[in-house]
Amino acid sequence: MGTETVKTIADIARLAGVSKSTVSRALSDSPLIGDETKTRILEIARKHNFQINIPAQQLSLKKSKNIAFITHAYHKDVSVADLLGMEMMGGVSIGLSENGYDMLVTHVNPHETEWVHEYLESGRVAGFVLMTSNRKQFHIRALIEMGAPFIAWGPPIQGLSYCSVAGDDLNGGILATRHLINLGRSRIAFLGGPPGEIEVEQRFEGYKKMLEEADKEIDLALIAYGDYSEVSGGVAMQTLLAQAPDLDAVFVNSDLMAIEAMRILRNQNRRVPEDVAVVGYDDLSIARYSNPLLTTISQKIPLAGRLLALNLLQFLQTGVVTNTSIPAEIVVRQSA
Repeated sequence: MGTETVKTIADIARLAGVSKSTVSRALSDSPLIGDETKTRILEIARKHNFQINIPAQQLSLKKSKNIAFITHAYHKDVSVADLLGMEMMGGVSIGLSENGYDMLVTHVNPHETEWVHEYLESGRVAGFVLMTSNRKQFHIRALIEMGAPFIAWGPPIQGLSYCSVAGDDLNGGILATRHLINLGRSRIAFLGGPPGEIEVEQRFEGYKKMLEEADKEIDLALIAYGDYSEVSGGVAMQTLLAQAPDLDAVFVNSDLMAIEAMRILRNQNRRVPEDVAVVGYDDLSIARYSNPLLTTISQKIPLAGRLLALNLLQFLQTGVVTNTSIPAEIVVRQSA
């Protein structure tokens, strides 16, 4: 037990059950490592009379000028379904390049977290921008547990401390639904993103709040979910039309799903917006070229990407955790 030889940072990492980079940061009193983890590592070092090899430590702490942009694994070639990630990536890239950093784009399996160890321990990156849309909460908890410096796109998980940039999803849901109510629509459907995701739940809360204020009941036949891809938007729209053929409006949680939903409506001889008004979400560049032009909730994606970069770099320098919210705004075009 106490007689085990400890000669390297790797030895301490093994005993503490953390990565080598976490040990290096703890030994240099980095603000990025929690007090409890830092104390445990220092106690192990003292117990085994560990002498820090200053040149080796400086080498292991050499500051990388790369930031990893973490996105979901693509099943095939990059497609239109990845537009949100690509437009966000552009903003992140600008923010990093303005400050002398480069971006490494990394596609990860939503069910795995080994990539955190791989990139941190090798010193290839200084931190992560988390942009995954599936199992994001799983990745966030893993990054925190490993002491990895990162920032995530999306509302922060209550009770956890980490950097984030998010749109105002509650108000986005309110703005979209209020607009449809003000147009005189009475059977307003909700076509959400992945159920259980915080963004989707908050958009639904905004939808629900506006319906209640207008004395309209929540009808389960008017609620369906997709996964943000255009294919899922079409499938969910077909489900809604089957469940509630009298619907006259739909609030869709992504522009890509909304554009495919409009195609399904046309195929079923429903005119947009005369028969069914459609509001999307994100205000991607494609919304300005759809047929008809898409009314949508803007998340100011290029600005959001730049803030993800700048706030992460600030965290790397100071250890200060920031949670930034970007105001939602409705952009009215032809579809509603």
